[in-house]
Amino acid sequence: MKSILLLTFSLIISSCGNGNTKSATTNSEIANAEPVEATTQDNMAKAYFASGCFWCVEAIYESVNGVKEVVSGYSGGHTENPTYESSNTGRTGHAEAVEVIYDPEVVSFETLVKVFYGSQNPTQVNGQGPDMGSQYRSLIFFQNDEQKEIINTVSTEVAKNYDKPLAAEILPFQKFWVAEDYHQNYERLHPENPYIQNVSIPRYNRFKKKFPKLLKPNAH
Repeated sequence: MKSILLLTFSLIISSCGNGNTKSATTNSEIANAEPVEATTQDNMAKAYFASGCFWCVEAIYESVNGVKEVVSGYSGGHTENPTYESSNTGRTGHAEAVEVIYDPEVVSFETLVKVFYGSQNPTQVNGQGPDMGSQYRSLIFFQNDEQKEIINTVSTEVAKNYDKPLAAEILPFQKFWVAEDYHQNYERLHPENPYIQNVSIPRYNRFKKKFPKLLKPNAH
């Protein structure tokens, strides 16, 4: 994704990634594992999603009222300590993901799942927008049976609006690996970046138009 910033302008604005489209099949051990409950504090809860470039997804969730913080990282794979370079090969099984830290008294997990589907093309397989490859695939993670049921219910309702099947994988949460510092808050810190201008901000604006009542008062 980000190494492309060193390449030509046209390449920069066309893709958040380096174009590796190697497909990774979900490891059956991951799909069948027992979900892990994320540790929380100060009455906050955590949720985990992946739907393309985490620059975009982080900015979208950070604009939602009730969300305290969003962290970019990696999840859904079978290797330890993934990095941007390793995940971008498509061989680790990890996708660019976000950790959403939120107040469940203000915004529900169900609403966050609706934001997930409503801020992307939910039928695109192994990618989102110009970003192609298994590292950009859509994932929803559940931490318990209640969350799994919520995800399945929302997914069933969303699927009625599309002719193609939904592409998102529904996986038990295992572990979230925090991404490198330079990925955090990238859209906010680099609004002049061509990818941000041409892909990330338009994606955010489409979400904002669709869910105006969910936004924080100061959402950009």
